[in-house]
Amino acid sequence: MIRAICCVPVSPLRSEPSHRTEMVSQLLFGECCEILDQADRYWYRVRVKFDGYEGWCQPAHLAEVDEAEYESPGQALTLEWVSALEYNGHPMRVPMGSQLTAMKNGKAKWRKNQVHYKGKIWDVTAAGTDPKSIRQLTYKYLNTPYLWGGKSVFGIDCSGFTQSVFKFLGITLLRDAWQQAGQGEAVGFLEEMRTGDLAFFDNEEGRITHVGILLNTNEIIHSSGKVRIDKIDNMGIVQSETFERTHHLRVIKRLLVEK
Repeated sequence: MIRAICCVPVSPLRSEPSHRTEMVSQLLFGECCEILDQADRYWYRVRVKFDGYEGWCQPAHLAEVDEAEYESPGQALTLEWVSALEYNGHPMRVPMGSQLTAMKNGKAKWRKNQVHYKGKIWDVTAAGTDPKSIRQLTYKYLNTPYLWGGKSVFGIDCSGFTQSVFKFLGITLLRDAWQQAGQGEAVGFLEEMRTGDLAFFDNEEGRITHVGILLNTNEIIHSSGKVRIDKIDNMGIVQSETFERTHHLRVIKRLLVEK
């Protein structure tokens, strides 16, 4: 199996090998994947190492890596909203949450490719899960525009937002909201929530279609139009500006363990 790493700031993953098809997810700089298939010389079908998600990616967005780089723990992430680095001697700006794969002392070598980074680093093994730390982390994404399939500060969907935040906390969430709803332990009532619990919402057919992060018993931060803070009650979300009820609460799940 050929292993590769994303070598551009953000790479779209599409449902089919065509620019006209749906963007189902993204790779951020430094994220690893396996190349599963090829459609002519313009598209690779890949499986993302982090969450197992599959999609079609452009070969120019990937660089092949050895086993050691691919298996390197993803414990170091960029912290600034946008961070500057050098890739093969040329400047690049990458979004918050980019992975500094196999980097030591600010340098990494992915076969013939060189990465140099001098910015701030987030160590996921030292991440705090107290309410203040969770709020500070989620607030970094405030006002990021909603983008179907997005998972960066340049554009993010609801499950991309929750997955990205939990990646900073050292917890692997699956990619889609309905998949994430199968993780963690159920919380019986909203009044029993803790900051950082995930709230899931369904549609009229009962399908899980939305997810957000609870801040307290009456506030949730989620990506809906943009990353925003809205009111929540036992029925669901009430948009803070229009007072319109927008999402129906289905279940609350807990993945964070109190330290």
